[in-house]
Amino acid sequence: MPETQGAGTAGLPIAGPGLRIGLFGGSFNPAHEGHRLVALECLKRLALDKVWILVSPGNPLKDHTELAPLAERTEATRRLMNHPALEVTAFEAAHNLRYTHETLTFLTAALPAAHFVWIMGADSLMNFDRWERWEDIARLMPMAVYARPGATFRATQSRAAVALADCRIPEEAAETLAGRPPPAWVYLHGIMSPLSSTAIRQARQSSQ
Repeated sequence: MPETQGAGTAGLPIAGPGLRIGLFGGSFNPAHEGHRLVALECLKRLALDKVWILVSPGNPLKDHTELAPLAERTEATRRLMNHPALEVTAFEAAHNLRYTHETLTFLTAALPAAHFVWIMGADSLMNFDRWERWEDIARLMPMAVYARPGATFRATQSRAAVALADCRIPEEAAETLAGRPPPAWVYLHGIMSPLSSTAIRQARQSSQ
């Protein structure tokens, strides 16, 4: 096991020194092709070595009544991603990490030789200021925001986007993001999927 990994990082994929790693977290309830699209586009556009798909125990801002078991969501996400550069992990549950800032603090301390980028959809940026310690998240690592249908204007004019406007880099400089000191973020336009986990769950329920 490399020096960058130890007993405290149980459940994490291997992270060698200097690797550029995107972190794409969510409930993935269920994971769908839109998630895979974002992961692959960010892998390419940000010139990353890997994207880690972090399947969370549950989003603190969302209702958990329809949340499938973690093991079920993790296995389904792993089957869907099916790419050598996309690594699926549910390590947050094992380490009792509930909030994103806790996860990012843990990772930057445990794997200081890696270059991490936090990845989220534009719909998440719209309510980013409601996240626990969102300003600390922005200070912990660079962030990439990927376009979502109908969300671009509201996302880029959101409270968090306005507050972090001076830290936004041009989209054509996206490949440099992983090497930049935080706070730094980029908004990525590109191919978008209309799929949503909520719509998929509702369609499944109506067909039963």
